[in-house]
Amino acid sequence: MRDLAPVSFGREARRLKLDTIVRLRWLAVTGQCLAVSVVHLHLGYRLPFLTCLAVIAAAAAVNLWITLREPASHRLAENPATALLAFDIVQLAALLYLTGGLQNPFAVLFLAPVLISAASLSPMRTLGLGLLAAFSATILARLHLPLPWSVPGGLVLPDVYVAGIWTAILLAIAFTAGFAYRVAEEARQLGEALAATEFVLAREQHLSQLDGLAAAAAHELGTPLATIRLVAKELDLQAEPGSAMAEDTRLLRDEVERCRVILSKLTSLGDEEGHGFLATMSLGHVIEEVVEPQRSFDVEFVINRTGDGPEPVCRRSPGLMFSLGNLVDNAAGFAQARILIEARWNAEIVSIEIRDDGPGFASEVLLRVGEPYVTTRGHNRDEEGGGGLGLGLFIAKTLIERSGAQLTLWNAGPPNGGAVARIMWPRAEFERGVGRSSTDLGTEALSQAEPLPI
Repeated sequence: MRDLAPVSFGREARRLKLDTIVRLRWLAVTGQCLAVSVVHLHLGYRLPFLTCLAVIAAAAAVNLWITLREPASHRLAENPATALLAFDIVQLAALLYLTGGLQNPFAVLFLAPVLISAASLSPMRTLGLGLLAAFSATILARLHLPLPWSVPGGLVLPDVYVAGIWTAILLAIAFTAGFAYRVAEEARQLGEALAATEFVLAREQHLSQLDGLAAAAAHELGTPLATIRLVAKELDLQAEPGSAMAEDTRLLRDEVERCRVILSKLTSLGDEEGHGFLATMSLGHVIEEVVEPQRSFDVEFVINRTGDGPEPVCRRSPGLMFSLGNLVDNAAGFAQARILIEARWNAEIVSIEIRDDGPGFASEVLLRVGEPYVTTRGHNRDEEGGGGLGLGLFIAKTLIERSGAQLTLWNAGPPNGGAVARIMWPRAEFERGVGRSSTDLGTEALSQAEPLPI
């Protein structure tokens, strides 16, 4: 499989944005102020009000300091981001110590800094912050001031209930942090894989635009060729009939005329009516083009084409050629001796099935084949290069599905075994942008409609 190395956006793009953490902390400071003020001033519960305000003011002071120190668009490195989130945990622990410890229902806010870390920092940093939050919750389970209450002496909750709260907080930290990290990591991998897909598609599109470059080159060569033709004509007039010079000048004029014909064909490649023969491909030509680079390997290719009616024709698409090439390349990399490619079509469906006689897909990854960074096979038949990163098949699957087809992968049963890849299009999708013409020897011709959506 022609897997690509993962596209790196750099650590800078993954770092926590300063503006994000500043806004979240202002939200926390506002909520803490409202909660403490309502409990003490409105409900009349007794608590160390000024000390609580001092703890909240410390968080506000840190927020002001980092706001003045760095621009809002600054992205924090892992060390300062971890330090700021650790400060949030300690500040919350101090506030909970003053207001009842784990008996305070706001103890659940221990989850917030750990969740932020799981979504933006490395797993080791998240583990460290999770352990800090768990340690703080453990201390607060036994060491804290009384929970503010309206009656003298406050409300004392049973130890078993506090132990339940402590257990719930620890489990919530572990579960939500793991879940948030997994979701964020999958989103990052998907973003990188899609960027790789766009890069490959742009590269293939660039290769498909060589006809335009050829037309430009032909246009530039027209002027010197006309000069050569004029000089050859003058030399032919000056040469004596039947002489060697006359034969040479006549040959020169013939070759110049031949070059003019070739250049006229190249110039027509960029015209809407002149490159239809290159803009379209029959199903058989598509298969031959993706198989040809693999024929140099010690693998036999058997190609069967059967169907009802004329062979379907599609517009030449860089994405389609690249994705089919990946699947054939993958089969060639794992086949023992033979690859069977069967193309079938009828009035409704066009399908291509690629079978190899290799070891097939590993059972533990078969259900996830096509996801980014999931390798397709366990071992290469040459034991070189490993299985890649899984980006090649992800790109192929993405481009094939964009063309309106469905890719299905499975392992063939005995006696032959091996992997099977089937691509199936509705015929209308495969032939989108293609019209019938009575010209071109009665074969399929192409109109210049919108291209296959890949």
